[in-house]
Parts: sequence; structure tokens; C-alpha cells
Amino acid sequence: MLTKINSIVLIGIEGFKIEIEIDISNNLPKWEIVGLPDTSIKESRERVKTALKNSGYEIRGKKILINLAPAEIKKEGAIFDLPIAIGILANLEYIKNNKLDDYAFLGELSLDGKINPIAGALAMCIELKKIGINKVVLPKDNAIEASIVKDLEVYGVENIKETVEFLNNEKEILKTESKLDEILKNEGKNNLDYSEVRGQENVKRALEIAAAGGHNLLMIGSPGSGKTMMARRITTILPDMNFEETLEVTKIHSIAGMTNKNKIILKRPFRSPHHTISKVALVGGGKTAKPGEISLSHRGVLFLDELPEFNKNTLEVLRGPLEDRSVLISRANGNYEYPANFMLIASMNPCPCGYYGSNEKQCTCSSKDIEKYMHKISGPLLDRIDIQVEVNCIEYKRISTINKEETSEEIKRRVNKARKIQEERYKKYNIFSNSELSPSLMEKYCQVDEECKKLLEKAFTRLNLSTRAYNRILKVGRTIADLEGRENINKNDIAEAIQYRSLDKKYF
Repeated sequence: MLTKINSIVLIGIEGFKIEIEIDISNNLPKWEIVGLPDTSIKESRERVKTALKNSGYEIRGKKILINLAPAEIKKEGAIFDLPIAIGILANLEYIKNNKLDDYAFLGELSLDGKINPIAGALAMCIELKKIGINKVVLPKDNAIEASIVKDLEVYGVENIKETVEFLNNEKEILKTESKLDEILKNEGKNNLDYSEVRGQENVKRALEIAAAGGHNLLMIGSPGSGKTMMARRITTILPDMNFEETLEVTKIHSIAGMTNKNKIILKRPFRSPHHTISKVALVGGGKTAKPGEISLSHRGVLFLDELPEFNKNTLEVLRGPLEDRSVLISRANGNYEYPANFMLIASMNPCPCGYYGSNEKQCTCSSKDIEKYMHKISGPLLDRIDIQVEVNCIEYKRISTINKEETSEEIKRRVNKARKIQEERYKKYNIFSNSELSPSLMEKYCQVDEECKKLLEKAFTRLNLSTRAYNRILKVGRTIADLEGRENINKNDIAEAIQYRSLDKKYF
């Protein structure tokens, strides 16, 4: 007798339907699992056998063949414990439900029959819905997370016994209702605010432009000038995520096993890895090709503090993802692609001691030391940073004043207005901000007059800009015009955008 049970496997963020085929006969007792399983799946034989025995289902004297189809796809993880157990019980007629094809099953078993929570539940459920499966049985601890997928019936179960009773209609388990509205209603406010930052109007302006257009930004300044403080508040002025973005971000964190019980990611991610991070941890990879920091920053911000302290080879791997907005990880068993559409915010000192060009303290570094320090950041990487801004220390008079600073909410209103203009403008092209403009779209939406062209020509020659840097000036100019509510880019927009590239010549 042959029984088939539905499940799923993730390769990157894409899901593939897996049919667990169970064939049981009265030949010599033997368990065999085929279909390109990894070690954790092969070990499920002992987990499932013991879990069934301890749940009251004795299986002896049977030859059990388990096939994970299609065979050419590599299967990993312990999520197939539950579907294998259900398939065996259905084959032996402990389960008499003849509509098991309507369900997919996910879950890892304990030896006592308890069903443990799994990583990636939300991502799997999103993909199951795309495949056309509308009912899923999974660990109870994952039920709230999975229930935010629209039009998917989610049933959370605690153990094997309860699952069998539910499938035999002996016990009622209500489908898990989505608590998204309740979660959104109770979302806590951000404790950080730009009103806490004294002065630094020029840097706040640069951060506002970066947020409005999704641009990458680099701050250069002496220690204690407030670079990190301002960077950590960037998410308070970014537009709120819509439902699709919330699903997308939570899906990536779910795959990485970084969502807590019933946790949905509602705020834009802000990731700040230490400078000792490895290339694999930054872009993703490892044995199971998990998402790295750049994918965990998707739709949010990746903040690299003290940029020159990072390994140069590690930083260089950012160049591709910054252009492509995704990362492709190649492994022997296949390719894994993860989205990586993030804003890069970085900070650095102007020299090893930190006081080159400062009015506060005398720099003690030699010209050779400064040159070596600055050259830790490659030209191609700098080219991909749209905005470069110098951060100076604040005078005592400004620190001690009680003047009211502009709040994040006030800045965010202007950012939202500019983003809505961009969303409407680019709705046909599936992009959301000026930073995503392709060369062909730039020709259409970043047109400038003769006066602007003359200014650009002077800047191109004087600053020795690359073609990529030239394009980024136009994109930043487009964002400045959007913040002002103007359809056309004017000379002032271009002049301000050029100002944010002037540090190329001063420092690099």
C-alpha cells in the first residue's frame, strides 16, 4: 500500500513541493529513506520510530520505504519528521482521513511525540499558498507566525496523538486566527528620535535625503561628533513597511531562524554587525546557505560603524549586492538567491587617530598613515555610496542651548511625501525609490537643463568622478527635487547633490 503526504522544502526563499511517499510491506523489518535526504533526515528514522512508540503506536515487523520526491532536490532539516509519521500512520490505517492531500505537514518530533517548533515556518507557508495548498498542520508554537498568510488554514498541534485525533475528527482544533491587526495596534513606539541630536543640521539634511530616495550614505568625522547616534535614528524617518514588505522581511528572518515565538517583523530592520564579521556572515552562506546580514537588512538599513576597521576583502563582497539588490550563493547542491535591497549607512574617522582636519585636537598621524587608512576603502565601493557628508564636532554653545530640535516625525512626513511621489512615478516598473533607477529610466526621469549640464561637467572634471558617481549625483538630485515637490531638477538640486560627493577629493 502506498501513501502520499505533502510537505515543502526551501531553496533560498523559493519553496518546492515535496511528496513523502510511504510504502509498507510485511518483508524483513527495515526502514529506508531515499530521495536525496541529508543526515538530519536520515536520523528521522529513529526519532519517528521512538516518537510513535511513545505515543502508543507500535510498529514492528514491517519494511518501510520512504521516498522524498522529486529525488533531484536536496532535502535538509528535521521538518519532515511529522509528515513521515503521519504517512506511516495513514498507511497502517491509524488515520482514516481520505483527504490528506488537502494538507501539508511540517514539524520536528521529540522522542516523546511532542512536535517542536521549526525555523522558516512563515516562509514555507507563503510558498505553500503559492503552490496551491490551502491547509497546513504545523507546530503550535509556529501557528501565529504562519497565520498571517492570507487565505491559508493553519492548524497548530502539540503532539502526534493530538494530530491523529484531529485528522480522525475525534478532536476539534480550530484554525489559528491571524492576530496581525492586534499586533499592529500594540506596536511599540521607537525610543529614538532626532530631536535628541543637537545641531548637525547639514548631516540631518543628508540623512533625510538618503531616507527619501533610499540612497547609501557615508559619514566622516572625529570621534564623539555624533555619527553613530544619528545613524541609529535613521529608521525613525524611513516610511513604514506595507503588508507585502512586512511579509517579505519576516520571511527572511524566519528562514534564518531569527523570529521569536509569534514574532512578526513590523519595523524596518537595522543591522549593525561588528567589524570582525566574516564574508560568509555578511553576505550569507554556510553549510545550509542561510541569509547573511545584507539579506537580514532587506528593506531596512545595514550600518557599518568604523568602516576602515572591516576587513577589506569582506567589504569588497558588498559591491555586487549593492548594484543587484540581491545575492546569489552557490553551493555544490545548488544556487540560493536571497534579496538584499538595503540602505548602506557607514561611518568612519578621517584618520587613524580620528582628528585630521579637526578644530578640536591636533592630528598626530603622518600623511602616509592617513593615506593607508583611507585606502582601506576601495574606489569601486565608494562609487556605490551616493552621499558622503562630513560631521564636525558641535560647539559648546549649541550643546548647552535649549532650542527645540526637529523631531523624527516631522522629518518622516517630508520623507513619506517624497516616497509617495516616487511610488506613483515608478509604479509601472516595480521599483520604489530613486536609488533603484536604471540608466534607461534615468534618461526619462532625471533630465536636466543646459545650466545643470555645465555644472555637472565642471564637477565631473574637477572631482575626477566616475560614470557611476555621475549617475548617483543625478539620482540624489532627483530626490532633492522630490523633497521640494518639484517635477524638474534644477541647478540648486544638482549643486547640493555635488556637494555630497566633494569628500572624494578631500579625503580619497
